[in-house]
Amino acid sequence: MTGDAPAVLRLGDRAVAEYTWRPDLPVALAPRPYLHPVRTLAGTTVTELMPASHRHHLGVSVAVAEVGDANFWGGRTFIPGHGPAWLDNQGTQEHLRWVRRTPELLSHTLRWTGFNGDPLLGERRELSCRSVGADAWALSFTFTLTNETDRELPIRSPAVHGRPGAGYGGFFWRAPAVGDCRIDSEAGAGFQAVHGRRARWLSVHGDGWTLVFLGATAETRDDRWFVRTRDYLGIGSALSWDQPLLMASGATVSRRIVTVIADGEITPERAAAYADDLTA
Repeated sequence: MTGDAPAVLRLGDRAVAEYTWRPDLPVALAPRPYLHPVRTLAGTTVTELMPASHRHHLGVSVAVAEVGDANFWGGRTFIPGHGPAWLDNQGTQEHLRWVRRTPELLSHTLRWTGFNGDPLLGERRELSCRSVGADAWALSFTFTLTNETDRELPIRSPAVHGRPGAGYGGFFWRAPAVGDCRIDSEAGAGFQAVHGRRARWLSVHGDGWTLVFLGATAETRDDRWFVRTRDYLGIGSALSWDQPLLMASGATVSRRIVTVIADGEITPERAAAYADDLTA
């Protein structure tokens, strides 16, 4: 699965995340860089890679169902009036060059190419880590996409084509399955309170760990959250929900998500405090 050795994010002597920046993956998975494993400070892994039910789920990545006619999510494509179908339309996110690479900061440029090899998007991506307490650290994930074609590019989710609730596409985190998952958010408690809605923060409580997801810019906070707890545990910040995001030629879209990775339980009050402190 790995073409080159992963880049490692470290806090002191702790390796908190590994970034596979040039993966060797089947085309059907829409090959792209990903973070896995991501660990708490105590060493618990809070990501999953290529699980049997959804082989195209790659830890933490930027995965988009449709950019133009290309699938950068992996797996099947949703076709209106038909449902999910296998098409030869998977794209690839390719590393171009490192801008900066330190134990606490990874910054590089990428190119998103369609299934026919044509470049569609250029990207600048930055990942960084910082301590936010004795039991928690924060991962900042920023990506900026630029339309490199001479035409408008629509970014779509399956919900755009009429699949209810399937507004996924953008930053996506595949978490380990948990027996009794609890969701809290600024909008309320439970899956229904946050799925498909906007909220400054949401938290997911697993087996001895908590993830707190924060929209760190106004544009990111304006996106809706995709949350899946049935069949698997996945959290995403959606670039497109029931309407396509239209990128003019040369246009740029930028998003930043900060995720707090903690051992133990994080109260809603503490999650809100993280939102105040880490997204100013």
